[in-house]
Amino acid sequence: MKIALCNEVLKELPFAEQCRAAAAMGYDGLEVAPFTLADDPMAISDARAREFGRIASDHGLAVSGLHWLLVAPAGLSIVSADATLRQRSTAVMQRLVELCALMGGRYLVHGSPRQRSVPPGESREAALERARTCLAATAKSAEQCGVTYCIEPLSRAETDLVNTVAEAVDLVQAIGSPAFRTMIDCSAAGQTEQEDIPALMRRWMPAGHIAHVQVNDPNRRGPGQGGMRFAPILAALREMRAAGYYHGIVAVEPFDYVPDGMGSAARAIGYLRGLEEAAAHG
Repeated sequence: MKIALCNEVLKELPFAEQCRAAAAMGYDGLEVAPFTLADDPMAISDARAREFGRIASDHGLAVSGLHWLLVAPAGLSIVSADATLRQRSTAVMQRLVELCALMGGRYLVHGSPRQRSVPPGESREAALERARTCLAATAKSAEQCGVTYCIEPLSRAETDLVNTVAEAVDLVQAIGSPAFRTMIDCSAAGQTEQEDIPALMRRWMPAGHIAHVQVNDPNRRGPGQGGMRFAPILAALREMRAAGYYHGIVAVEPFDYVPDGMGSAARAIGYLRGLEEAAAHG
């Protein structure tokens, strides 16, 4: 199983040092948050984006994809009543699609809860329709660039728009683009879904709706640092991969770094590889 590390865990380090550390710990790639590369990711040139991909490759890694897309520049929204702001936000999303492809990434994860939460006094239906328009335009760019754009179901504590895989699938089907899909974040799903993660995978992966998985505990720490059992999750992933229903990488995305970013990243990869080895030996 290919495992990437979400790079903001090591954001205090220069990108090359992030790559060196992740490779030394045994990761296969970095899932990159654009705000860690530049204060304004829109200032990243094509040449610089390709350079980030080369730096990762020089360390034996891939830039697997991008996430935390709308943190910077500040003030973006895909649900605002301000059409000019939505157009600006869509342009940022489309540029990030281009940057992902230039870096060699294969997917983007659209979480960004603040930038999609229903504005005060607005209806959920109006906000969802505005989001759908922005995402549909971005999906066309993803088709052209050969990457997959994933809407991420998030917990109700983070946002009030698209909280479950079922809601995300409705959006995927409404947009109807082969480059627009959804994903499973174990922390968010563990807080929100009625089914456990293996059941979610077995329900939605055969239909082709799930393009990515992030592993983390509902307590927002790394896998193995809370109550969620990841052995059954990895078993379901192996089952789905063997059946040809899932071809993606798995990304480690803790939010609460215990004991610190480096320690959290090292513990997560050791825990996951240990579960893999145990499964391989019965």
